[in-house]
Amino acid sequence: MSNKREAIDPEMAEWIRRQQIFFVGTAPLSEAGHINVSPKGGDSFRVLSPLEVVYQDYTGSGAETAAHLRENGRILIMFCAFEGSPKIVRLHGKGEVITQGHPHFAELAGMFPQNPGTRSYVLVRVSRVADSCGYSVPLFAFQARREALDRWAEKQGAEKLCDYRATKNRRSIDGLPAFDAP
Repeated sequence: MSNKREAIDPEMAEWIRRQQIFFVGTAPLSEAGHINVSPKGGDSFRVLSPLEVVYQDYTGSGAETAAHLRENGRILIMFCAFEGSPKIVRLHGKGEVITQGHPHFAELAGMFPQNPGTRSYVLVRVSRVADSCGYSVPLFAFQARREALDRWAEKQGAEKLCDYRATKNRRSIDGLPAFDAP
């Protein structure tokens, strides 16, 4: 049974900060569209206030989250404790994709480690905060962060990354617009 909370309190914010992975869920409006769940990691998540969070979005092979947010804004972020006491936290809300050129892009970029693969930031205005036990979530030991994406992005350089995004990140798998071409 989940416990609905009024907001992200300091204790929950600290627990979120310690998690090594989180999951982002979005869906298009169409019943024929594909629901998407993306795992995220690294030092890429910040609690900005009790009802506002942001994460650093890296270049990837798809752009489902951006497309779904452009269409309807609905987003769910879920954290699971894989170490320590069992716990699951879900943050429901409305998300906005902040790309370079947006008035808040530089401000958000200053909150995260610089990364050559950053394509945007996802700002979420949280409307529902809930936690639950997580008794069925298995225990896993964190070993290390993967560096393959960072190395790939560095090797591509800014121009090739721009071309890649224009080719691979313009539309979702359902054909919804995701990222505009530069």
